[in-house]
Amino acid sequence: MSPRTNRHDSPARSVLALPAALALLVLVVPLIALLARVEWGSLGTALTAAGTGDALRLSLRTTLTTVVLCVVLGTPLAWVLARSSGRWPPWVRALVTVPLVLPPVVGGVALLMAWGREGLVGGPIHDWFGWSIPYSWVRVVLAETFVSIPFYVLAVEGALRSLDRRYDDIAATLGASPWRTFRAVAVPMVLPGVAAGATLAWARALGEFGATITFAGSFPGRTQTAPLAVYQALEVDPDAATALSMLMLVVCVVVLALLRGRWWR
Repeated sequence: MSPRTNRHDSPARSVLALPAALALLVLVVPLIALLARVEWGSLGTALTAAGTGDALRLSLRTTLTTVVLCVVLGTPLAWVLARSSGRWPPWVRALVTVPLVLPPVVGGVALLMAWGREGLVGGPIHDWFGWSIPYSWVRVVLAETFVSIPFYVLAVEGALRSLDRRYDDIAATLGASPWRTFRAVAVPMVLPGVAAGATLAWARALGEFGATITFAGSFPGRTQTAPLAVYQALEVDPDAATALSMLMLVVCVVVLALLRGRWWR
């Protein structure tokens, strides 16, 4: 780069440095404040406080189940979107991305309207079979899957779109069925995208709050996940709330570190 270009860049950088620094402060100061409030000497005690361990175990159970559902259901959907053309795929893609912009509480209300005892699906199931979804970890998984699967589908669809379609044609020429092509050719070649999508879905499920508390409630040991435990602990045990928040912050940083090679090249 020429000296003349550098002279023109310097004033621009000086002008932009202040708002850039302010933006960084808006992001970093709350995180620093959180870490500063952690009672490191009693961290272990706070993390094992009443209800905290149950919330962490429930979050681990539900988020792992959510990831399995996202992989099983989302991978075929991503394949269909990546390999289809015409007018309908953009509309389906728009529907898939709705939970990304939908307020979480609204998502919880929508889940109630669908799966509740008087819901669109839950109502007929209750009337015909006398069964309704109990307030248990099953509702938590439904809420977490609803908000997480778009992250997985979009990540895997992007990976599948980058895969040369000639591999599909070669597999078909060799007599492979579409299912075998999908299972034996496409999925193994986009495993990094699958892993990235699963990680994103898991992280989103771990942090889910609004849809969960609206649809599943916050019952300790049954539906109270780690974010819900943080919310409740703020009133009765701030140290436990801070410790749990710090733990979730660490998890988020680890997730971003794992995704760094995938998204920030």
